[in-house]
Amino acid sequence: MKSSKTLWVSLSGLSAGAGLAAILAVAPWLSLDVAAQDSKKKPAAAPRETVAKPLTDRQRKAKEARLKKELETPWKKWINEDVGYIITDEERKAFKQFATDEEREQFVEQFWLRRDPTPDTVENEYKEEHYRRIAYANEHYASGIPGWKADRGRIYITFGPPDEIDSHPSGGSYQRPTAEGGGETSTYPFEDWRYRYIEGIGNDVNIEFVDPTMTGEYRMTMDPSEKDALLYVPNAGLTLSEQMGLSTKTARFQRTDGTHLGTPLGGTPASMDQFTRLEQFAKLQKAPPVKFKDLEAAVNTRITFNVLPMLVRVDYVRVTETSVLANVTVQFDNRDLQFQSKEGVQKSVINLFGRITTMTRRPVTTFEKPLEITIAPELLQKLAANRSIYQQSIPLAPGRYRLNVVAKDIVGGNMNNYEVALDVPHFDEEKLASSSLILADTLEKLPTKSIGGGMFAIGDTKVRPRLGDKFSKDEKMGIYLQVYNFQPDEKTQKPQGEITYQISKVGSTENVLDFTEDLTKIPNASASQVTIEKLLPLKNMAPGAYTLRVKATDKKGNQTLQQQTNFTVN
Repeated sequence: MKSSKTLWVSLSGLSAGAGLAAILAVAPWLSLDVAAQDSKKKPAAAPRETVAKPLTDRQRKAKEARLKKELETPWKKWINEDVGYIITDEERKAFKQFATDEEREQFVEQFWLRRDPTPDTVENEYKEEHYRRIAYANEHYASGIPGWKADRGRIYITFGPPDEIDSHPSGGSYQRPTAEGGGETSTYPFEDWRYRYIEGIGNDVNIEFVDPTMTGEYRMTMDPSEKDALLYVPNAGLTLSEQMGLSTKTARFQRTDGTHLGTPLGGTPASMDQFTRLEQFAKLQKAPPVKFKDLEAAVNTRITFNVLPMLVRVDYVRVTETSVLANVTVQFDNRDLQFQSKEGVQKSVINLFGRITTMTRRPVTTFEKPLEITIAPELLQKLAANRSIYQQSIPLAPGRYRLNVVAKDIVGGNMNNYEVALDVPHFDEEKLASSSLILADTLEKLPTKSIGGGMFAIGDTKVRPRLGDKFSKDEKMGIYLQVYNFQPDEKTQKPQGEITYQISKVGSTENVLDFTEDLTKIPNASASQVTIEKLLPLKNMAPGAYTLRVKATDKKGNQTLQQQTNFTVN
């Protein structure tokens, strides 16, 4: 099959990698004209297709029991204590459907992001304020129970500090307002909190808390007469109507509105209407609405039409113990791009934007570049079958991140928003470790002036990954890998070990290539780093899917490490 060419555009100002050894010459072991092995293992049987069956009642109950046990962990504390008052019913239901910790972690990230008023800053002000309120509630509203469990703590955590507080910590003599019937009485300790406005509830929201047990545990009440310490004392603490003989104290206990209030002079105000009080009480039990609906839409939106096809891969190469180079490679097929005639040439422009954030959406770094592809009109049809490849190198500390790559075809208007988690490895100096195993369509020595600069440069080598890992028979497949932290020999300070290369057809255990190379044969190999750079001719390989395994053995340190990847020969 004839090899398809690859078009790449040189971009300046991109990061570089660390120094590496020179490219090795193609060794005799790369020849694939090898005799079949005497003893052949039977190929593994193809996996059988299975059809999911509905769970039986017993299986369902067992699954629910496992989930309940799993949630009796920090997750249970998070959903019941940390966010118990602000999580919506829909969110709580969704959270309970998750089966893995990874799904729950992603949910928690999205939960706080939806509420962050400034998602593009490092701080999440909503989250910080929420935990400040919990700490305040525990400090000021605790009694026989933690402050966050108390009614005052719940209201404070949910809606923040009130605009006004009328506090009566010792109770005592109290002059009732006319809405409560007027007259003087004695009360238990109580507090009236007033909010000028609460979203979803309304204006001038008044909430009363009463401590009838005198223990410091204030309870939210709908009945203003609950604070009346003389309520059950005959002929004591009479209202104005009762003092004037227009009503009796017994009549208070015959009311049907859920209170034991006296009859107010001038009629019952609208704020004391039983349905109004009941509605407010019910709303105060609910989680506050998510304020930033636009952010919620941005988080949940996925492009489902006019998608610009692209491939993205990320490879990791160690720079220092605390720094890793993440090479982000993006590939477009030219046939998917729109070209327009401009100044005598055919031009396509792609605006590329990338952003790396922590898993909680805190920004780490961004990169953007307008990518131009210019082709002579007479070559447009021929080069439409080629690819355009771009790479950005980003130094990162070990950890877990989120990468978003957004590309837009300016001429055609098509877009794509690609998102993937980045697990940047930590290279422990005491353990054998390796970079990503890269299959490359270009693996060549860089000129001296280009070392350490430009796209695809890893030290003094140009390593251009083949996205999709598909090769034709007349190509050579580049194999690139760095292996770190061999135990050095005490005398020579050189590593002692070997590298084994194995290739087998996917689904088969029989190797079509199996070769072992001593570390002493690899140029510039050191205990700290061994760089593998091989070119494998594919002309003798039958078309099909293959698995490449590269195994490093440290004989001195008694450690092994294996990297593997699949590729296809067309």
